[in-house]
Amino acid sequence: MMQMEFLDSLSIAVLAENSVLQGTKFLGQHGISFYVVASKNGISKHILIDTAQNAQAVLHNMTLMGIQASSIDAIILTHCHYDHTDGLADMLKNIDKRDLPVIAHPDLFRETFVEKPFLRSMGMNAQHSKAALEDLGAHWFLSSEPLRLLPGLVTTGYIARSNDFEDPGIVAKTFDHDARVVPDLMKDDISVVAATKDKGLIILTGCSHAGIVNIVNHAIAMTGIPKVQMLMGGFHLVNASQERIEKTVDMLDSVIGGSVYAGHCTGFDAEIALRSRFKDRFLPLQTGMRFEIE
Repeated sequence: MMQMEFLDSLSIAVLAENSVLQGTKFLGQHGISFYVVASKNGISKHILIDTAQNAQAVLHNMTLMGIQASSIDAIILTHCHYDHTDGLADMLKNIDKRDLPVIAHPDLFRETFVEKPFLRSMGMNAQHSKAALEDLGAHWFLSSEPLRLLPGLVTTGYIARSNDFEDPGIVAKTFDHDARVVPDLMKDDISVVAATKDKGLIILTGCSHAGIVNIVNHAIAMTGIPKVQMLMGGFHLVNASQERIEKTVDMLDSVIGGSVYAGHCTGFDAEIALRSRFKDRFLPLQTGMRFEIE
């Protein structure tokens, strides 16, 4: 268990998601990107969590929200999939800093692919070699352990698959050390955990390929804080069975005292189940949303 301190304040802006707030000029896309500002003892850090796949749409939305790319102090990549990383090179060009911390799991650069309905890569694209991104300013922090960006704001590191009903949600493949095709367990899937005084945990996920229940349990065990104030991101229940959805909702209901904002890969059936259980404490995640937590 790590010693988890409390942030003085936390703000979250949703820069990319499949849908947008109604009546706005935000651009949606299949992907996720969050802009987080965390403050502690007069120090603030501006963190970009995932870049989605189209940086130009993210930058457009940042302009509408009054956010400058140059303000970004670090980038966290929740996993390697294209809808979370394809915008990375263009985003680094716009941030235009040297030695910008980019945090991810060490398996980020593995080859990952699907074979149905046809052979297709799902991971980092050709322009996203480690060296090429370093040339654009990336300074890699590749860790399977939690990393603290600020007291009260940490990554999860590797998340153990500790229950018998969650799976990655995609039948993907990768290569082992002998170049044999093997199932991709997506061990690079990480999340971001924050804590504010008297509020509890705020958990931000990308696609939750580790399983959203595993993620929440990991965050609680890692920090020793049993209360979850906010859970936000993609839960990857889009193809899940009704049994898995019901088990997931039951578990989340037992630990979340606040709100749930789910979208991207969560799926319509899962969102209906979450809304039914959490009532007005659940809302679909949408591009353009902003949250202030103190």
